[in-house]
Amino acid sequence: MKKKIIYMIVAGMISSFSLSSCSEWLDVAPKTDLPAEELFETENGFMSALAGLYITMTAEDTYGKNLSFGLVEQLAQMYDKLPDGTTDPKSVYIYDNETSGAFNTKNTLANLWMGQYHIIANANNLLKWLDLNGEAVISDSTTRNMIKGEAYAIRAYLHFDLLRGWGPMNYAGNAKGQDMKCMPYRKVADSSKQPLLAAKDVVKNITDDLLTAKRLLSHEKEISLSYYETSDRRFRFNYHAVNATLARVYNYAGNKEEAKKCAMEVIDNCGLELQSGNNDDPILSNEVICGLSMHEMSNFMSEYFSGGDKMNTKYYIKQATRNTIFEMSGDDSEDMRAKSTAFIEDNGLQICVSRKYIDNDNEMIPLIRLPEMYYIACESNEGDAAALFINDVRNKRGISMSKNVTCNDKSERTAALKYEYRKEYYAEGQYFWFLKTHGITGALEHCPGVELAEENFIFPLPDREKEYGWTEEETDSDDNQDA
Repeated sequence: MKKKIIYMIVAGMISSFSLSSCSEWLDVAPKTDLPAEELFETENGFMSALAGLYITMTAEDTYGKNLSFGLVEQLAQMYDKLPDGTTDPKSVYIYDNETSGAFNTKNTLANLWMGQYHIIANANNLLKWLDLNGEAVISDSTTRNMIKGEAYAIRAYLHFDLLRGWGPMNYAGNAKGQDMKCMPYRKVADSSKQPLLAAKDVVKNITDDLLTAKRLLSHEKEISLSYYETSDRRFRFNYHAVNATLARVYNYAGNKEEAKKCAMEVIDNCGLELQSGNNDDPILSNEVICGLSMHEMSNFMSEYFSGGDKMNTKYYIKQATRNTIFEMSGDDSEDMRAKSTAFIEDNGLQICVSRKYIDNDNEMIPLIRLPEMYYIACESNEGDAAALFINDVRNKRGISMSKNVTCNDKSERTAALKYEYRKEYYAEGQYFWFLKTHGITGALEHCPGVELAEENFIFPLPDREKEYGWTEEETDSDDNQDA
């Protein structure tokens, strides 16, 4: 498999479990091997370090594959293409044996964990140097706040996706699960072991970081992210992106009032609008609140998505599966998300492949798109008020108003949202998290024979974390000593 070359911000790998050869990790700068003391002597050095955080987030182990179209979509069974060496889609749920199953999920999860904490370490290093000499080097306070705000936001965003994987099922409705010690929250730029925190403490740290970022970026309240405004803050962790992330976190935690408040502020003020067509832009980049730019995306993505005679070796789905996922009846659909503008089709093989990462002129991996704010507003309301938001998205996607859904109670609302997340975020890695957040187990309609249980949604700690990190037993012992 070809590897995408990524220039790392800081030499060395640091996470809560990498303890060897770490003494110089924070003292070396990017590809030039420039000492950090020299890198952070100029404003451009700080800006380069910030840009590098976004670059490293496009690595395969994280958002360049496995936290977007890769592993989390395979866990939700969104592809009919299985890896060579297996005919069993359920083998993707083998988390404890790296040699069983061609998915090799155990190793993939370990790399995902390490990759996230590596980027977090780089964010912490940037924050450390901002505190040390940011004021002396960067004379403009707005620029300093922007850099610091983005670093806090990235740190929170990365920790949240770790929590979604290693945290409890149905967090909002699971008081016992909220006390589950699941992961560290790293705020330090060193190699010290950090304790496993209860999920509720991780949520508090994430929320605190995002509120700090929101305050630091408050000067951006009035900016528009519209394509027509050509803002240089478009796609970054700008003020609106931080607010959108807060809405996502509050919704996860069951704080519906704060979730609705943040979501509505984004809808009303970010300058983006729901799109009614996806010709030449199947990723709907004009709805992206925050995203990553992947250099030479088409070359990298051709391994996973393309048409032609090798289409059946890519991340394809059968046309029948596509019809189930997108609730199609007959051979055509009103929904633009299921049309030929969204999928390359091979009628002979009866398979299709998403265009999202092929016809993508902005080379964009979306992290948060505008429809999610409508879905959160739906979930934070009742009855007709809730239905209004979900139907706004459905109507924009081409579904007639005669097919509007109702949200008369929680069960009906959740069911409607489930199908919309499945359609809207195909190949973007959000559907699996929706199921886990809402405690939805059982059969997957689009993948007969696969039924999800709670154990499929909770990732075990990587072996190296258990071997070198702060174990749960140590954490329990420390808690008893503090009592």
